[in-house]
Amino acid sequence: MEPLNEKPVVIPFGVPSQLLERRPDIAAAERRVAAANAQIGVARSAYFPNVTLSASGGYQSSSTANLFSGPALFWSLGAAAAQTLFDAGSKFAVTEQAKAQYQLQAANYRQTVLSAFQDVEDNLAALRLLSREIQQQDATVAAAQRYLNLANDRYKLGIDSYLNLIVAETSLLNNQRTAVNLRFNQMNASVQLIKAVGGGWSQNPAR
Repeated sequence: MEPLNEKPVVIPFGVPSQLLERRPDIAAAERRVAAANAQIGVARSAYFPNVTLSASGGYQSSSTANLFSGPALFWSLGAAAAQTLFDAGSKFAVTEQAKAQYQLQAANYRQTVLSAFQDVEDNLAALRLLSREIQQQDATVAAAQRYLNLANDRYKLGIDSYLNLIVAETSLLNNQRTAVNLRFNQMNASVQLIKAVGGGWSQNPAR
């Protein structure tokens, strides 16, 4: 079995928070906000008559083939506008609904960003804690190895029984296993941190 000698990735100082914009959840939430904002404009546009101006010299409407004709041109325009504006408040309600949907998506976007920052901070904190634990555990493993060497010498000299040697070997093995588990957790936290920031430290993930 090969020893675990791989080192976790080095975290550069001052990683820009803009890297989180590459995360799929943040990008999707931002697009939903933009789409909801666009829907407000769509709802507001319903307040105005749907009139098409033609270069051939005529006016066209989705509801009337000849919207304007003769001296009643301005009266027809007024009637069409009135029909659009005075609709028992339905278009106003649609606009307000679009605004409410935008506010909801904006709130979801803020929550997504805050959750992303929390993911990053949690993994940074885990890496800091694991780094200290690994240093302490390495010192414990070194102490257990010295105790095993001493127990082995004492056994060879006939001072201690073989049982003491077995206890020392078991203690060293347990401490080594703990050290390996800590390094595994450190590597896993490194992977989770890379995932949390959207794929690494470079502005261009392909680099």
